[in-house]
Amino acid sequence: MLDVRRMRILREVAARGSFSAAAEALSYTQSAVSQQIAALEREAGTKLVERNARGIRLTDAGEAVVRHTDAVMANLAEAEAELEAIAGLRGGRVRLASFPTAGSAIVPQAIATFRSRHPAVELSLIEAEPEDSVPKLKAGEIDVAVIFEPNGITEEPDAGLERHALLDDPMYLALPLEHAAAKKPRVKLKDVAGDPWISPTISCPCFILTQRACVLAGFEPHVAFESDDYLAIQGLVAAGVGVAMIPDLALTTVRDDIVVRSLGPDLPVRHVLAATLPGYRSPAAEAMLDVLRETSADYVAGRERLAKAS
Repeated sequence: MLDVRRMRILREVAARGSFSAAAEALSYTQSAVSQQIAALEREAGTKLVERNARGIRLTDAGEAVVRHTDAVMANLAEAEAELEAIAGLRGGRVRLASFPTAGSAIVPQAIATFRSRHPAVELSLIEAEPEDSVPKLKAGEIDVAVIFEPNGITEEPDAGLERHALLDDPMYLALPLEHAAAKKPRVKLKDVAGDPWISPTISCPCFILTQRACVLAGFEPHVAFESDDYLAIQGLVAAGVGVAMIPDLALTTVRDDIVVRSLGPDLPVRHVLAATLPGYRSPAAEAMLDVLRETSADYVAGRERLAKAS
């Protein structure tokens, strides 16, 4: 492997026509230049410079090294410029993944804010549930994954991830307009223990939240219908075929033919997080984490204002 610094010295010798002139231009001693050229010749395995009474002359091998040095130095300059741009968020990329309800509530504003601040950074988004986005993150296919974890789950946290808290996403009870419990100012899960339930599928972590909350309330829900689409779940509730628990992030749009009730201080919660790999993160990924935190805080503040107004 040829040493790039020594290649640059050889190029300077060729340009200046002598070791002494190259030494002066590089602020080296002539002896140091001679030693570096000798070392480069050992690396190349051939003679690169011939000395004579008139000065120096490059061999064919020396001319080849100098020719390639120009290309190497140009590439290094481009690399340094690109690194400076990435560090200054004038380049680089962020590949983002988000589960659907965050993807419709907080992520769009985060993307808009990020692009307004860092328009030169390449930004992409895919929709994926946590069970799909986390493997993509570990495989290096994305840089930041917006995921959620149900509260009360005692599984050991994945040591292969760094978690960055964004917000807590409480679950609410959705009832048909004509349901008897819909007329109560306060609703408890035991009030709907005998109802058919509309539940996420078993592959969705929200299924665990629903099941666990009902069991803690003293009953096992009878799941009549399953869907991972919360708009479809709202439609089924509106049709009067069952009740459901729906997270706050999925209630940015609420049908006017259903009733949504809080389940009190012990309501089930999804902890929404941004996940990254441990260790180094690019400046662009760090900036995206900051924007996600900011956007999440704004979302929570907005929902609190709406709650007070109502």
